Amino acid sequence: MIQRIQSIYLFFAFVTTAILPFLFPLWTINDKDFFFMQDQVYVVLFGLSTTLSIVSIISFKNRKNQFVIGRLNIILNLILLGLFVYRSLNVSGEAEIVSEKGIGMFLPIVTIVLLVLANKAIKKDEDLVKSVDRLR
Repeated sequence: MIQRIQSIYLFFAFVTTAILPFLFPLWTINDKDFFFMQDQVYVVLFGLSTTLSIVSIISFKNRKNQFVIGRLNIILNLILLGLFVYRSLNVSGEAEIVSEKGIGMFLPIVTIVLLVLANKAIKKDEDLVKSVDRLR
């Protein structure tokens, strides 16, 4: 059942973590764009989030497993968002460096929203299956 709404949400979460970081810079320092590829930690975290989204899409037959993977992906994106906030607070405190936050810093927020919507749809499906099993 790949055509379910949670698969669409998970696909958009995959796009948000796999394709959009290449297009949008995280921040700009002295008119130089800083992309996620310039720091190994961000590459690993975005890669793990992308991998978890793919694994969650593929495991559509096991809803409980899909739900747990979605929660792990939310936690991973919260860690990524925390690193971005920490980095932005450190960069903005320096007087000689002119820094500007990029739209790429908001990608984990979009991913978290999509994953929450997917988990809500997975939970709704699981509740529906449990209620049908009770009637049998």
